[in-house]
Amino acid sequence: MTPAILALEAVNQPYRLLHYSHTGSGLGYGEEAVAELGLDPKKVFKTLLAELHNGEIVVCVVPVSFLLNLKALSKVTKVKKAVMAAKSVAQKRTGYVLGGISPFGQTRSHRTFIDESALAFDEVYVSAGKRGVELAIDPEVFSVVLDATFTRLTEEQL
Repeated sequence: MTPAILALEAVNQPYRLLHYSHTGSGLGYGEEAVAELGLDPKKVFKTLLAELHNGEIVVCVVPVSFLLNLKALSKVTKVKKAVMAAKSVAQKRTGYVLGGISPFGQTRSHRTFIDESALAFDEVYVSAGKRGVELAIDPEVFSVVLDATFTRLTEEQL
């Protein structure tokens, strides 16, 4: 049981677990989940941490096939600038290793922003807090558990 699973169970939120063998195939972690599980990449979301101009660390959850638009994040958080948080900061602030960072069950609470595209689906996939394990959840779980804000956060990858 990961902290992410425990966080969902603590508030009686339904979920399904999907397992795959993490192979280090050279794909990104999210892309590997898509390939190994045969999922629609628009429904598989990655968890990223960003640092705002004022020093606040925030969580952003976006589809694996898209890039986080830092200008859009700056606008929604009403700061001048946002940058990606350092990998070491992401791991320390969440308690998870890269490729296994879940938006749920983090060691510290952060404001959380979810790309609004998640609302188009009955079920989306995010890391369960361990490489090779994905959570299948209703997007509304982000609001219930994390008090997350849904907003446009993405731009298509080139």
